[in-house]
Amino acid sequence: MTRCPCLSGLPLAECCGPVIAGDRPAPTAEALMRSRFTAFATGDVAWLRTSWHPTTRPADLDLDDDVDWRRLDILGTRAGGPFDDAGEVEFVASWRSRSTRERGRLHERSRFVREDGRWLYVDGDVGA
Repeated sequence: MTRCPCLSGLPLAECCGPVIAGDRPAPTAEALMRSRFTAFATGDVAWLRTSWHPTTRPADLDLDDDVDWRRLDILGTRAGGPFDDAGEVEFVASWRSRSTRERGRLHERSRFVREDGRWLYVDGDVGA
């Protein structure tokens, strides 16, 4: 059993795995945020692009192979529930450099919208 990188406590196959595989949509903005963190942690660029709103999605997305995404802490949510069309998730994602062992944190308030039953990442304010 592989634990989900988003640290929900669930196995990957019961948490972010089915969302990333397209087997079920993320029911909330937080669930999509967790799946995106898992995609960063596992290097799944395809899911990051798929879950990014087309109006803000970058043309190219290269992940830094030197960065290990280690921990996700959800600080709070605003809307983003199963009956909402927009929401925000504030989180801190912790990382460590493989080469230098340097550690860091990314603090962001991310914005999401739900279109055609699918949550999509729009953008975020870093250092929120």
